[in-house]
Amino acid sequence: MKKFLGAVAFGLLSFQAFAQNEISYTVSFPNAIHHEAEISMFIPNVPAGTLKVRMSRSSPGRYATHEFGKNVYHLKAFDASGKQLAIKQSAGDVYEIPSHGNSVKVAYTLFGNWIDGTYAGFDETHAHMNIPATFAFPVGMDNRPRLVKFNYAEKPDWKVATQLKPMANGAYFAPNLQYFMDSPTEIANYKTASWQVKNTDGKVQTIHLITHANDDQKTIDNYAEMLKKMVDEHFAVWGEFPTYDYGNYYFLDDVYPENAGDGMEHRNSTSIVQRTPKIEGYESSLLGTFSHEYFHSWNVERLRPKTLEPFNFEHANMSDELWLAEGFTQYYGNLLLTRAGLKTTDNAIQTFNGLVNTVLRSPGAKNFSPIEASRYAVFADAGVAIDQTNKDNIFTSYYIYGAATALALDLRLRTEFKLSLDDYMRALWKAYGKPEIAYTVPDLEKTLATLTKDPAFAADFFKKYIYGTEKNDYAKLLLNAGLVLRKANPGKAFAGFGKINLLDGKLILGQTLMGTPAYLAGLDVNNVLLTIDGVALKDIAEVTAVTDAHKPGDVLKVTYLYRGAQKTTQLTLIEDPALEIVPIEKTGENLTPAMQTFRDKWLTSQVKSK
Repeated sequence: MKKFLGAVAFGLLSFQAFAQNEISYTVSFPNAIHHEAEISMFIPNVPAGTLKVRMSRSSPGRYATHEFGKNVYHLKAFDASGKQLAIKQSAGDVYEIPSHGNSVKVAYTLFGNWIDGTYAGFDETHAHMNIPATFAFPVGMDNRPRLVKFNYAEKPDWKVATQLKPMANGAYFAPNLQYFMDSPTEIANYKTASWQVKNTDGKVQTIHLITHANDDQKTIDNYAEMLKKMVDEHFAVWGEFPTYDYGNYYFLDDVYPENAGDGMEHRNSTSIVQRTPKIEGYESSLLGTFSHEYFHSWNVERLRPKTLEPFNFEHANMSDELWLAEGFTQYYGNLLLTRAGLKTTDNAIQTFNGLVNTVLRSPGAKNFSPIEASRYAVFADAGVAIDQTNKDNIFTSYYIYGAATALALDLRLRTEFKLSLDDYMRALWKAYGKPEIAYTVPDLEKTLATLTKDPAFAADFFKKYIYGTEKNDYAKLLLNAGLVLRKANPGKAFAGFGKINLLDGKLILGQTLMGTPAYLAGLDVNNVLLTIDGVALKDIAEVTAVTDAHKPGDVLKVTYLYRGAQKTTQLTLIEDPALEIVPIEKTGENLTPAMQTFRDKWLTSQVKSK
C-alpha cells in the first residue's frame, strides 16, 4: 500500500497544516448490551454544493462487496449551531445534504453483532471494529486526515488496540481515508504479550499479540513463544521485516465459540477471529490463520498488485493476481509452520495432498485458469447470494489453486534451477514490495525470467499454468522429495453423488460435479434418490454400501424424484479418482539420500543460527 506510507510520513511532518481539514469521529457504547454504538463525524471546511456521505461497500482484504449501510440508522446531520439539516438518502448507503454551512456534524447509530474480520460487533465484553463496517465518510475528501476518539468510561478495564497512531489527547490518527479504513480496532479487557524483532538495518520493532479470550496470561505468553518461532521462519523467507508504521505490528485475536471466524490482513496488523472456547488446548489448530495473515504483511500489503490500487470503497476491485496474493500466501502459511516445528511433516504432506487433488480433479481448475479464478473473487470472497450458482463447477478457490501453483513452482525451481520459491519471493520483494511499486502479471513473469535466467521457462510457465489451464506433473515433481502421488483407492467404484442431505427421510442430492458419473447420468441438485440397482434407500450408508458392492464399469439403474415426478437413469461407475501423497518409505520403497536432502531443504527450518 504505497500510498499509505508516503501519506504517513507527510502526515507526521505536516500535522498542524492538516488540522483545519481533519475529519474527526467520536464513538461511544451506551447500549453495547444490545450491540449498538453511537458514532458522530465532524467535517470542517465543507465545500459548497451537496455534501455526500456514505458507508463503504467493500473492505481492505476482502474482494467482494458487503452492504455495510444496512446496519446504520437514526442518521442525522447538523450545522455548526446545532440546527438539524435536511438529508436525502439517495441509496441504501448514501446520504446527501444539499444545504449546509462551513462545517457539518453527522451522527448515527450502528448495530454490530457479527464478530469476524469484515464486520463490527459490540457487546458487554468488547468493541470489535472493522473500520469500513463502522465509519461513514464524506465523498471526495479521501486525502484528509482522520481523528477518532473512543468513549468508554463505563468500561474502565477496556483498552484500545489498533495500528492507528495514538495521540496525546487520547485520540487516534490516520493520515487519510485509505489508511483509516485499513486499521481494525479492538477495545476490550484484553491480555497481551509482546516481543521485539531487529531488522536487517538494525532498527527494532515490536510485535504484539492482543487476545480477547478466556485464557490466563501464562497461556498467552506460551502462545507468543510459538508465534515467535513462526515469525522467525517468515523472516527467513523474505530476508527482512517490513518497516511497520510507528514500529509496531499487532495480532488482534478474538476467540469465542459463537464468533463467525475469519482472518483479515492489514498493513501493520491483522484481525484474527477464531471459534474455539479458548486458546489453551487448541494452540496448534489455531496457528494456520496467524501464519497466513502474517505472510500478508509482505505479500499483499506491500508486495501489492496494481489491480488493488487504490482500494475502491464503493465497489469491489477486480484482480487478476489473487492466485499469487492469496494462493502463494496460503502455501507458505502452512509450509512455514512445518519449518518452525509447529506442524509435522505429515501435516504438510496432508496439506499438499489437498492442493493436488483440488487442482487436478476439480472442474473449476480443469476449465478455468488461475487468473480467471482470481477474477471470480468479486462473487466468492464471503459474498452472499440467495440464488443458486454453478460455483462448484466453474470456480476453484484462488487460495487453493494458487497454493497448488506455488507448490509446483517451488518444486520446479528446486529441481531445474537449484533455486526455490523463497528466492522468487525475495526477488519480487526487492523489485516491487520493498519500494512499494504495484505489480502486474507481466511483472511477475519478468521477475521469474530474471531470477532463473531463462525467459523461455518463465514464458512457458505463465502461458500454460497462469493464463492457461494446463497442469504441472505433480507426481514427477513430488518424487524428488521422496513423496509418491498415487491413486488413493485403486479398483474402488465411484458414483460421484457428492454431498447427500438426509431430510425428513429423503436423500436429497447437492450439486453434482461436471464429469462425475452422477452428473453424466443427468442427476442434479435437489433430486431425491429412491433406489440404486433395485435397492430402496433409507439412509446415506445404504448408498455407500450399494456402490461398494460394485466395481468400476458397472451400470446401475437409479430411480429418483425430480419436482415430484419419478424418473429413471443409468449410472456408469468409474474408478475412484481420489489421489494421495505418501512418503516413499511408507510404500516399501527406499528413501534415497538425494530425496532426503531435497525434503529437508524444503521442509525444515531456514532460520540461520544467531
